[in-house]
Amino acid sequence: MKKLSDEFVWKALKEGDLKAFSILYKTYQPRLYNYGLKISGNIPVTEDTLQDFFIYVYEHRENLSDLDSIAPYLFSSYRRHLIRTLKKRSKIVSFDEMDVKIIDIQFTPEEIMTHQESETFKDKNISILLNKLPKRQKEAIYLKYYSGLNTNDIANIMEVNYQSVANTIHKAIKNLREEVSILELLNS
Repeated sequence: MKKLSDEFVWKALKEGDLKAFSILYKTYQPRLYNYGLKISGNIPVTEDTLQDFFIYVYEHRENLSDLDSIAPYLFSSYRRHLIRTLKKRSKIVSFDEMDVKIIDIQFTPEEIMTHQESETFKDKNISILLNKLPKRQKEAIYLKYYSGLNTNDIANIMEVNYQSVANTIHKAIKNLREEVSILELLNS
């Protein structure tokens, strides 16, 4: 079956096509679930907010803007929806404060193994090194390398400019390289 374009699926969804909604859900639910779980660390909250989010998208489909690319919209909208929900539950005052407290993505060795080929030992060390990164760097790395989003999309999702994302990813990779160099020296 030919892969449908984002623009076609989105247009059909806006017109009320349930098949388009099903395609949207099946395509993005797993990715959004993993991202939401990284942010909330809570399976029931992630599942509930994701269901609420998709219901909201379908119910408000007629008012949604036209899109060429669906992923950036869904990631940034779901992120805001999830943070709003977490904010209500924890009664934290500002979004900035919420970003600092909530978004602390943790990497597992299993995730590393699915995205790069290396030995188990290295995978565990890389997950440890990734988890040492500052929160914003972890989020940017997750969105770039584990969710497959480009820098512009990440900037929109994280609500910062393109250059900030590029700098954040560069700093994260630089930090990882330095840590790997230290590990190699210790193991030699």
